[in-house]
Amino acid sequence: MRDLLLLAIHLFVTIVKLLRPGGARAVAAESLLLKQQLIVSNRSRQRAPNLTTVDRYVLGLITLFVSPRRIPKLSSIVKSATLLRFRKALIDRKYRILFSSSGRPRKPGPQGPSAELIAAIVDLKQRNPKFGCVKIAEQISHTFGLDIDKDVVRRVLAKHYRPDHSGSDGPSWLTLIAQAKDSLWSIDFLRCESTLLRSHWVMVIMDVFTRRIVGFGVAPAPIDGLSVCRLFNHAIARQQLP
Repeated sequence: MRDLLLLAIHLFVTIVKLLRPGGARAVAAESLLLKQQLIVSNRSRQRAPNLTTVDRYVLGLITLFVSPRRIPKLSSIVKSATLLRFRKALIDRKYRILFSSSGRPRKPGPQGPSAELIAAIVDLKQRNPKFGCVKIAEQISHTFGLDIDKDVVRRVLAKHYRPDHSGSDGPSWLTLIAQAKDSLWSIDFLRCESTLLRSHWVMVIMDVFTRRIVGFGVAPAPIDGLSVCRLFNHAIARQQLP
């Protein structure tokens, strides 16, 4: 009698789902989802079955037609590690599409600065070691009439310029940092993705001497200089400066 009552209840619920808008689609999707999981579970393996790429795509496609409230009751073999790996694959795909040069039309002309411009930047830096990237870009633009950005100067110097330390008799930067390690904070600025693949910037501040996390701040991308200042103030709130 109890089995008949449960069968009647399930039959009634199924009929209600079929009659409401989108009900037939939801019932069919739930049935396909359970059947796909049974197929994976019945494979002849001594341990937990591995999900192939086809299995992941099928399960992911079917869940688009299922109510989000029903997914926890229907997912019997999909582990959290599988979802995390799928999310990482989506993030890699997103950045590959955004920043990959393949498939994009290339602009005609030489790629990057010319050899003469590189030589001029390096020679100017060697003659004036205290000049920064902004100052060098201004001097090059004023002398040669070229529209050059400070980031181009920075990349050229990082690749082609090697400073001469032969005449230096003072302590190195590592020695200075080691001597003042109990009075320094280290700041890291990184970009990460949320579960919905929305980009966020994270600022982390750590005390160099104690290795203690001073604080951190999070802001959605894109951000500007004012947002970076807000992140820093939020991270060091109620903290004593070093």
